[in-house]
Amino acid sequence: MMKTLGDTVLVVDDEFLIAQGLSMQVEDMGLVVCGTAATADAAVAMAQLHRPAVVLMDMRLLGDKDGVDAALAIYETVGSKVIFVTGSREPATIERIYLDHPAGVLFKPVSDQQLQAAIHAAMAA
Repeated sequence: MMKTLGDTVLVVDDEFLIAQGLSMQVEDMGLVVCGTAATADAAVAMAQLHRPAVVLMDMRLLGDKDGVDAALAIYETVGSKVIFVTGSREPATIERIYLDHPAGVLFKPVSDQQLQAAIHAAMAA
């Protein structure tokens, strides 16, 4: 039996300062950040451990896997909603993101309002 998803958010970004910034934005909304990860494998492991309701996922990660690889694995094993937060607007990147039923796609830099709206929509879905 699968445990229900917690009311937490996992932040996945290969840039420490961006991960910290997103974490602070999430915490300012009154939500709990269960952790941050810089690689796809770490993201999947943390998602399986903490079962977050929402994952904020960067497209480019450290290592040989990207955010879509991580998101697909998290979606299959945990079922968390994934919101992509990317700096890239390349059509190939956007197409790849949509391979994984994203709960949302935000482009950096992300405003508090954009982030809050996307997270609330994902949690309500």
